[in-house]
Amino acid sequence: MENKEANENLEGFEKEDEGIKLKDEESETNQDADNETEEEQEDSYESLEKEFNEMNERFLRVSSDFRNFKKRVEKEKKDIYSYANEKLICDLLPVMDNFERAVFSAESENGTSEKMLKGIEMVYKQLCDVLNSNGIKKIDAVGKPFDPNYHHAVMMEESDEFEAETVIEVFQTGYSLNDKVIRPSMVKVAK
Repeated sequence: MENKEANENLEGFEKEDEGIKLKDEESETNQDADNETEEEQEDSYESLEKEFNEMNERFLRVSSDFRNFKKRVEKEKKDIYSYANEKLICDLLPVMDNFERAVFSAESENGTSEKMLKGIEMVYKQLCDVLNSNGIKKIDAVGKPFDPNYHHAVMMEESDEFEAETVIEVFQTGYSLNDKVIRPSMVKVAK
């Protein structure tokens, strides 16, 4: 009987030993799985972090592009408002020129009525005031150094009175609209 009990105990130990081995194997398998899961999670975390950084960079780039676009549109809009009347102004400039010629002609002739000259001068001054209030300015030329941005030279002449490359006479007045030259002055320049 003791043998039988001992065998049973021995079998119990073997079963327990097998159970421990099974548990150890399961534990190792679980640890391997946990290690693999941790590695997978770490890889997944790294890929998500990389994707987040890429998306964040893309967002910052798009945000910057949008700010630049917004600034450019605002500038274009401002320019459109500033120069919207340019065509009208350019059409009025020949009228201005004719008024100048009429005033000059009336001043040089002795027989012209003083009242007519006064009337032409008043209309001319009124037109100048309207243009000035809308951003039109005459380009001063006589006595100034020649600048191709503001002057269009049509003649050159020797001069003792002026230095070389200096404007000595204006044939047609130049104008700027809000600091943009819309018509350069036609001038005679000293050699």
